[in-house]
Amino acid sequence: MLTVVILTKNEEANLPRCLAAIPERYPIVIVDSGSTDKTVAIANPRASRIYINPWPGFAEQRNFAINQCEINTPWLLFIDADEIYPQAFYDRFEAELAASDTFDVLMVPSILYLRGKRLSHAPGYPIYHPRLVRRESTRFVRNHTGHGEAVVNTCRIGYSDIPYEHYFYHGEIIEWMHKHVDKAAQEVQLKPTTNAVMTTRGRLSVLLGRSWLRVLARFLYHFVFRGGFLDGAAGLEFALMFTWYEATIYLQAKAGQQAR
Repeated sequence: MLTVVILTKNEEANLPRCLAAIPERYPIVIVDSGSTDKTVAIANPRASRIYINPWPGFAEQRNFAINQCEINTPWLLFIDADEIYPQAFYDRFEAELAASDTFDVLMVPSILYLRGKRLSHAPGYPIYHPRLVRRESTRFVRNHTGHGEAVVNTCRIGYSDIPYEHYFYHGEIIEWMHKHVDKAAQEVQLKPTTNAVMTTRGRLSVLLGRSWLRVLARFLYHFVFRGGFLDGAAGLEFALMFTWYEATIYLQAKAGQQAR
């Protein structure tokens, strides 16, 4: 009834824990975008199939899994290598969701962990992602940021109340910054994707546009308004990281305007 799909690239540090949390009864398909570490070797004993496809973007890579990876189960669960789904989610799937005909895409909330510490406030919950999808009726498109994914608006949407754990950051700040400089460049021009399902956060982000006020607002949102200070040093670190990210977007947008 369900195939788990994991998108990977150089995930040797995260993949073992991710795989260990997936019940043995579910087949796993790995779509790797060119790992140079031990990711593929780690995946081999557990994965049913491993495909190599150069990275085209989140939406395109998920569509590649749906269209090109010979998956014939009605449902696909997309899990990133740094994510852990609890047993309760699989139990709910088998008891209720698998037989449901009320949705095509289940939006699943995430709980973020920074350096292994749960962030209970700073990120601003709930944060939903399209993760459990009906194979025949779901396709992905790029979202308003240019690098994230959304699903086409012909999909019927459901919402899970069981979150997954996202261990998004272990302290590799230089690597994180390099990756997010590239993401910031794609976010300079926010533009809704035609015929895509947009989250409330996405609509608000497009509405606000690009202003230096967003940099200050980003810090206040995470650390003050959402109570990031209650997460202690981890909450401050999270707020500073994403304030830096917002500033990077703003500076790239300003540089682009001056170059015209």
